[in-house]
Amino acid sequence: MDHSFSFMPHWFKSRQNPDDTRIQEELKSTCELPRHIGIIMDGNGRWARLKGKSRVEGHVAGVESVRDIVEASRQLGISCLTLFTFSIENWKRPENEISALMRLLIRVIKRETRQLHDNNIRLHVIGETKMLSEEVRQTLLDTMELTKNNSAMTLNIALSYSGRWDLVQACRRIAEEAASGRIDPGSIDETLMDSFLSTASFPDPELLIRTSGEFRISNFMLWQSAYSEIYFTNTYWPDFRRAQLYEALRDFQNRERRFGQTSEQVDPKAFKRQA
Repeated sequence: MDHSFSFMPHWFKSRQNPDDTRIQEELKSTCELPRHIGIIMDGNGRWARLKGKSRVEGHVAGVESVRDIVEASRQLGISCLTLFTFSIENWKRPENEISALMRLLIRVIKRETRQLHDNNIRLHVIGETKMLSEEVRQTLLDTMELTKNNSAMTLNIALSYSGRWDLVQACRRIAEEAASGRIDPGSIDETLMDSFLSTASFPDPELLIRTSGEFRISNFMLWQSAYSEIYFTNTYWPDFRRAQLYEALRDFQNRERRFGQTSEQVDPKAFKRQA
């Protein structure tokens, strides 16, 4: 896990000033940061409506937030950032909006590929990619191939994704393995299930962020988020920038993560001090 910043080209220095550097150093020194952050990027349409713009213009505005959050996460040393970009349910949206979104995705990926690679970031995609057009798939594959050996951070794009789809595809593959005799049904456990999910190569997200004031996880990483700390904010995604990310991380650092245990079990010394 690479937490060094010796390799930091101009793209990542563009938004850093002394105050920003100071805040990042404080966050890194306060306590351990999450290795994996998942974000449900919501509110582009409502942001656009409030400003008298089209929904597509809201999505375009949201791209700048993506760039800022990716930069800040890389600077902080977050090893994996998963962005819920487009759900399977989103295919039900108007065709013109979907077409515009896919054109925007192609344009952004092509524009940012070199920057991702220069900053040692690997692009990975999870989801039912068979539903994507050939042009979208090829654009993503080209970037994933170029960045596959990068190790500082993984930018994980959840595209044509849903948590239920992930569970169903994992169960189907496990059933196929069991039917062929390669898996003993009696050996199926949580570890095996993890290994068949689309996120098998990543740790579960310790922090899950949802923007726009909605209080639900919308079918996002249902299995993986079992013990995630969930942070809800009223901020619409186009207005969610590194300052809002820092607020979410401060909130995360103030939480006690017990995983079903008691406070005394998690930190006996702290419990004795309070007593």
